[in-house]
Amino acid sequence: MEESDTLWAQNIFNRLSQNVETVIKGQKRCIRYILAGFASGGHILLEDNPGTGKTTLAKALAKSIDAEFKRIQFTPDLLPSDILGVSIFDPSQKVFKLHKGPVFTNILLADEINRASPRTQSALLESMAEGQVSIDGNLLGLEDLFFVVATQNPIESRGTYPLPEAQMDRFAMQLQLGYVGKDHEVEVLSGQKHNHPIHKVTPCVSREEFSKLQQMVKEVYISKELQEYIVDLVNETREKPGVLLGASPRASIALMKTASALALFDNQTFVTPDQIQEIAVSVIAHRLMLDSQSRFSGVTARRIVEDILKSIPVPV
Repeated sequence: MEESDTLWAQNIFNRLSQNVETVIKGQKRCIRYILAGFASGGHILLEDNPGTGKTTLAKALAKSIDAEFKRIQFTPDLLPSDILGVSIFDPSQKVFKLHKGPVFTNILLADEINRASPRTQSALLESMAEGQVSIDGNLLGLEDLFFVVATQNPIESRGTYPLPEAQMDRFAMQLQLGYVGKDHEVEVLSGQKHNHPIHKVTPCVSREEFSKLQQMVKEVYISKELQEYIVDLVNETREKPGVLLGASPRASIALMKTASALALFDNQTFVTPDQIQEIAVSVIAHRLMLDSQSRFSGVTARRIVEDILKSIPVPV
């Protein structure tokens, strides 16, 4: 990979980031991580308080790329067929015709995913992990460019179903937006005085350009020492006291891929320890399951990963 290639990739990232930032104020870091997850072929779970801009961010990203976008509002009565599609009998031709569901798209927004039943949530498992779905016993492939952004509110419990560990493991990262500062919130008020700025967002990157960016992420070099460092970080989560379920090998793969995307965004042809450490908490923490004693004592998965980052020696 030549310097001109990394400059091109960095330009694509900057264009996307600036386009999204016209709508989402004060979230530069979170936008960087979402784009890294997307460029590395992963899926993102946005978990934060209501009204922080989770859905708007997903919409702005989708509108920034000239690709097909669909949205599913998850509710308790949502069925798997509402996501995947269903075969309906056509009496005129005496055949069953497949009516594809919203999962057949490029960018899928799964809004308030924890409001649907576990049976419906699991309908996304196969599509997120394997890029295919099963309908009436037939395997159907999804688009080559397929990205899921799911949102959920952490404080609501009535009428919600927590995502099982297998589902959480399918998300490359879990991110929190948080509340923005006063100045940025004033900008939000000014921008929405007459019309919502999301309506003015137009594509700034073509589908072909983004597919090329995804291919370039795979070409970013990562040394064997850094691969071992990633494995050491993930392995340590399985040995920590108070952790019932540590991170899986899928976490190691996601950490390597997202760090590669960050390196490309930083105009580098190789991964450094800085990129791994920058993204490690967002990639690993949501995959951990703590025992009740640790949870009641105030220990969090994020704090455990942060402690691991401090304890594992960085290769030089």
